[in-house]
Amino acid sequence: METTMGRESLHLPRWSSLAFRGLASIVFGILAFAWPGITLTALALLFGAYAFVDGVTALVVAVQRGAHPNRWLLVVDGLFGIGAGIVTLFWPGITLLALVLIIGIRFIIMGAFQIAAAIRLHRELHTPVLYGLAGLASLVLGVLAFVVPQLTALVLVLMLGGYAFAFGIVLLALAFRMRRVPHGIPTPAPA
Repeated sequence: METTMGRESLHLPRWSSLAFRGLASIVFGILAFAWPGITLTALALLFGAYAFVDGVTALVVAVQRGAHPNRWLLVVDGLFGIGAGIVTLFWPGITLLALVLIIGIRFIIMGAFQIAAAIRLHRELHTPVLYGLAGLASLVLGVLAFVVPQLTALVLVLMLGGYAFAFGIVLLALAFRMRRVPHGIPTPAPA
């Protein structure tokens, strides 16, 4: 026997918020591949804009969750994204090493929060594999930024572009999956 629990009781983000975040990631990924030879300043501005928009979107999702006890994770992720975006936008001439480290920190924190969210979603939805994989990809990219800090701008652009594109696809898939369940998410009945 299955019971249906409403979306409001789970405090899940709206599918449209996830779709917007996914589309922003895909656009960033496409731009990174379309202009792989861009200068460090252009890369910094592009990343700064992306991090800022992603951070604002995470804060919007946190507000939509109401008084949910775990929304602080989205607030921290959002504030860090906005902070990383502002730092990069106001100081676009920072060195490649500083940019790589800022990006590395951003992706490690984002990956940790994504994995934590996937674990939480596993208890509620029983299907968080894609989001968990996105979190793992974030962690790997963040660690690589520290292990191999001498990455060139071209490699960095391609790595960021590939990650953003894949992450955007994952978010869109999750958003459309959530959209298909109009009134609630079926969960197994207690034994």
